[in-house]
Amino acid sequence: MEDNKIQEVKAPSLVTSPLVGTGVHVFAPATVANVVCGFDVLGFAVNEPGDEVVMRITNKPGITISKITGDDGRLPLDPAKNTVSVSVQHYLQSVGRTDIGLDIELHKKMPIGSGLGSSSASTVAGLFAIKTLLGDDADPAKLLPFAMKGEEMACGHGHADNVAPALLGGFVLIRSYEPLDVVRLPHPAGLYCAIVFPDVDVPTREARQIIRKNIQMKDAVTQWGNIAGLVSGLFMQDIDLIGRSMKDVLVEPVRSMLIPDFYKMREMAMSLGAVSFGISGSGPSVFAFTKDEETARLITQKLQQHLTGLKIGSNTYVSTINDAGPRVIG
Repeated sequence: MEDNKIQEVKAPSLVTSPLVGTGVHVFAPATVANVVCGFDVLGFAVNEPGDEVVMRITNKPGITISKITGDDGRLPLDPAKNTVSVSVQHYLQSVGRTDIGLDIELHKKMPIGSGLGSSSASTVAGLFAIKTLLGDDADPAKLLPFAMKGEEMACGHGHADNVAPALLGGFVLIRSYEPLDVVRLPHPAGLYCAIVFPDVDVPTREARQIIRKNIQMKDAVTQWGNIAGLVSGLFMQDIDLIGRSMKDVLVEPVRSMLIPDFYKMREMAMSLGAVSFGISGSGPSVFAFTKDEETARLITQKLQQHLTGLKIGSNTYVSTINDAGPRVIG
């Protein structure tokens, strides 16, 4: 990205005309948005889970969704109502290729409504697939505005803290939305993320609606200091500073009420050696940063056992920060 800014997309220079039947299979990663103190402006990608899209060129103009798996029938096959196809259609319009025909298969490999950027992973996989099929070698960052269209459909707000890290990989700061200005941040190589997804329902739209509209200046000052401390810790490779900075006085106090035993889980994670603990996106997933894989796996194990004792099922994941973003897998 030139000067870390998202530039206006122009039609790609196609190396060859796409052939009917040409296809691609793409994986895009889950993401942790907000990173506790950075509501709507910070996020990072993880290695697992993620979603997959299979896309093929067809001889009939327009987009069809022929198959969706792993969603228990919750997602629409109607291309006008699915985040993947809507984002791809916006991209095709921008590059003057609405004549093309596409068949899309979406394979959900991650839980819907998990707070791990499920819709973002699907959307990014679709956009990366069409970019690959068309031989578009432009910076992947130029797909970001189209990915945000999918987020707008999914949750009513076109935020980028999930789609940006899913698309670009790594740790991402959205410095500005108007104009869109995205910065990819460094991070310590030894930072591990322990994720626990409790099997409870926290819809993103509803989770956004309970956030306070007005905040006190002293709370804003605290939050600004923590965001600055977190970004500084990333640049300085200072994991302890990262941990001290990951505190949220604005959003967590209300969203934590939607997550069973949130503060008990935080107490457990910190006592087991976590550097920090918080809500992933809008929840209900929670995550902890650790300095090693062994501690991360211990935390996920103990928190899962605690939730089982509450008769709540859960999924767990352990990952380093994923710097690759989406990739072709077939």
